[in-house]
Amino acid sequence: MIVADADALAALVPDGAFIALPPDNSVPSGALARALVRAGRRGLRLLGVPVSGFVTDLLIGAGCVASVQSSGVSLGEAGFAPRFTAALAAGRITMTDATCPAIHTMLQAAEKGVPFMPLRGILGSDILAHRPDWKVIDNPFAESGDPIVLLPALQPDIAAFHGVMADREGNVFIGRRRELATIAHAAKRTLVTVERIVEGNLLEDERLAPGTVSATYIEAVAVAERGAQPIALLDEYGTDGAHIAEYAKLARSDEGFRTYLERHVLHEGRTARGVAA
Repeated sequence: MIVADADALAALVPDGAFIALPPDNSVPSGALARALVRAGRRGLRLLGVPVSGFVTDLLIGAGCVASVQSSGVSLGEAGFAPRFTAALAAGRITMTDATCPAIHTMLQAAEKGVPFMPLRGILGSDILAHRPDWKVIDNPFAESGDPIVLLPALQPDIAAFHGVMADREGNVFIGRRRELATIAHAAKRTLVTVERIVEGNLLEDERLAPGTVSATYIEAVAVAERGAQPIALLDEYGTDGAHIAEYAKLARSDEGFRTYLERHVLHEGRTARGVAA
């Protein structure tokens, strides 16, 4: 279904939801994240697929997050994720370490409807000592000892991301960002913001169909122009480096972060409702 805006999309997210978010180079929805902050969501459990960035740090700083599972959290070239670092040090959130291949493998298990999938590359790493849910067994098809790791299927409550466009059937174009298809297939529900709604059926276009997630996997879509910002969106627009630098500077302190929220998140909500700034 197509809903009115990102705030209407945020209304579909309950407190405590387990949400899969793509990394900054794969189009997270900044618009939905800001709407979740305005909605006052609490206790969210975030999954970075496979790493986390700006959106995760914003939600943590706003007090929306209880836990993070990811291979890393940073602002990329802008440095450490300041609100994540502060919250973890203060014990306000918990962090579950993973690896990029492990996160993709667990999601692929859920996507395929199987209880687990094997992975070999993390054998010998220290992370196994901190993940009791990852089981090392002997390969049952080998003639002699051949250890392999079994990773449990990971099914998020919600997959959330931003796309270029959707059609009125609810099909969403993601281009070559196939990890977005994986999280949409693996999650119980998928919520998407897009730049625009187009006429016709994307799945009937031979050029667009390979880069389109079927409406079968999409619960709701909202139009949010420039909704990925300050992150880049494919060929539509680039990263707003000045905005991220401003965020990185302000978010170093609680007071600075509150200034950022007032300037770029809460103000946006008031403007959308037609309230004078």
